[in-house]
Amino acid sequence: MKKTKKILTTVVTILIIFAAVFLVWANQSYKPNFNVEDFIKSNDRVTIQIDKNIVINPKDKKVEKGFIFYPGGKVDPKAYIPIASKISEEGYRVVITPMPLNLAIFNKNKADNVIKENRDIKVWAIGGHSLGGVMAADYAFNHTDNIKGLILLASYPQDKNNFTGKNIKTLSLWGSEDKVAKLDKVKSAKNILPSDAVFYEIKGGNHGQFGSYGKQKGDGEAKITEEEQQKISAEYIVKLLDKINK
Repeated sequence: MKKTKKILTTVVTILIIFAAVFLVWANQSYKPNFNVEDFIKSNDRVTIQIDKNIVINPKDKKVEKGFIFYPGGKVDPKAYIPIASKISEEGYRVVITPMPLNLAIFNKNKADNVIKENRDIKVWAIGGHSLGGVMAADYAFNHTDNIKGLILLASYPQDKNNFTGKNIKTLSLWGSEDKVAKLDKVKSAKNILPSDAVFYEIKGGNHGQFGSYGKQKGDGEAKITEEEQQKISAEYIVKLLDKINK
């Protein structure tokens, strides 16, 4: 009896230590490398509201389509405001969804609430960066009634999610200097994505420059600027959003 109690105490102690270490690791997120308040004040082409989600709308344009964005793992969602703003100013609502512990795996269905709270938007695309893209793809696979576009930034669907028979416009972008993502899986995703999916390698881009949070640990050195990488990405994303219909 004493031996069993000792074993249980040891197991509980190990679990508590593991949980504490995990929480410390998860909370060490990548922060925006720009002043968020100054960016919002200086941007005269979009409105940016930060609440439970980050909602970005174009000024002086009628919005009919929306793009739900899941952040990369351990990245502060505000770090994606610059690229999201570039997309939004072309006439789209972009909703960046904060995740528990900055890990989309803990709330892959966050898009449910976004869609419910934005009933004026009738056509939706979803996407994400890195881990966020994996979870966005999982959501899209199970919600093609609402989701008409899928955008993957340095990301790919899980093997179980075979989109070849799905009617969903798809875009996959990655940087040639990315040393974080498994680029073999990013590229081989052609086998489980629709035949008309667009795959494009951004020459000189890396993993972290899809967001604005500085260099990510283990990433390659980019040969183009963050601004250039996000400009190219936004152009491709807007082209996809232009094509999706209800």
